[in-house]
Amino acid sequence: MTTDVVILGAKGRMGNTLVNMALADEALNLVGACEREGNAGGMDYEGCVTSDCLEELLPQVPGAVIVDFTSPVSSVAMAKIAARFGNPAVIGTTGLDKAQQAELAESAKSVPLFWAPNMSVGVNVLLKVLPELVKALGPDYDMEMVETHHKMKKDSPSGTALKLAQCLAEARGWEYDEVKKHCRDGIIGERPKKEIGVQTLRGGDVVGDHTMFFFGPGERIEVTHRAHSRETFASGALRAAKWLAGQKPGRLYTMADIF
Repeated sequence: MTTDVVILGAKGRMGNTLVNMALADEALNLVGACEREGNAGGMDYEGCVTSDCLEELLPQVPGAVIVDFTSPVSSVAMAKIAARFGNPAVIGTTGLDKAQQAELAESAKSVPLFWAPNMSVGVNVLLKVLPELVKALGPDYDMEMVETHHKMKKDSPSGTALKLAQCLAEARGWEYDEVKKHCRDGIIGERPKKEIGVQTLRGGDVVGDHTMFFFGPGERIEVTHRAHSRETFASGALRAAKWLAGQKPGRLYTMADIF
């Protein structure tokens, strides 16, 4: 059985990776490719509908799963359109605020929607095992993180860094917004015990590195995840698309549901 997919932002860095991987996957049919208005030229894939208007494209590909790595505003708008036409959607966009996540959850009541700020299997396994490490080390270990991405990335900290940091905070029983420290500058005094620092580096073409530090008495532990290529995220998104095609609406699905 094959799954029909539509790639949104098909000419972008991630979109192009998704298109190529979908074309190479015998379990997927690339039936649609969509770009922003006025930018649909040059997309020519056999048996694939191309357009710069999602609302015009979707009636031609009923039931196809949309895969979207665009921007917070675009992804929220896409989800509402998908709900109207009944097309499931996988969203890998980062930088969504709480209000935008709530809008996705509302659209998910009408159509199957999947959202994950990081689609890699490794990161999502980390999210399952990190709480065990935090609890085993205990409160004497200070937790910090450094994340590094390419210079074109627009949001900071990365969605993955926020998800990992929130995971650490929850393992301590903390509310992340109350303990986060995304920047330090000047004479700031001693580090509070109840704090999680997340620092951001940007440069070059780094796909994505995240290192979590656990500073304890006389030692430290470092846990690092490095994404070597965008194919890591594209593979996870396409895996999610195959899974989502068989799900029902009602809530916003995540990678934890696949596992």
